Amino acid sequence: MSDPNLNPQPLPPQQQPQYAAAPPAQPGYNTLAIVGFILAFFVNVVGVILGFVALSQIKRTGEQGRGLAIAAIIIGFAEILLGIIFTIIIIASIGVAAANYNSY
Repeated sequence: MSDPNLNPQPLPPQQQPQYAAAPPAQPGYNTLAIVGFILAFFVNVVGVILGFVALSQIKRTGEQGRGLAIAAIIIGFAEILLGIIFTIIIIASIGVAAANYNSY
């Protein structure tokens, strides 16, 4: 019944399905960039400093948040500049009011 001349071929080994390699996970946002952006609205000098520190860290580590760090620097400097202009206007207006004050 069985033919000894038949040489059955071995089954091919089962291959594991090939999946595409997952892209490397993007690093998260730089914490100092987020904190610097928030503090730029309230404590502008600290926001500017943290923005510069975050930029240097982002350049070194490749994290996300470069836009937040730049925004912290720009917003912080803009608020400092507006504060200086506002202070000059207040002092000048007080000086003009004191010069024109007549006591009767």
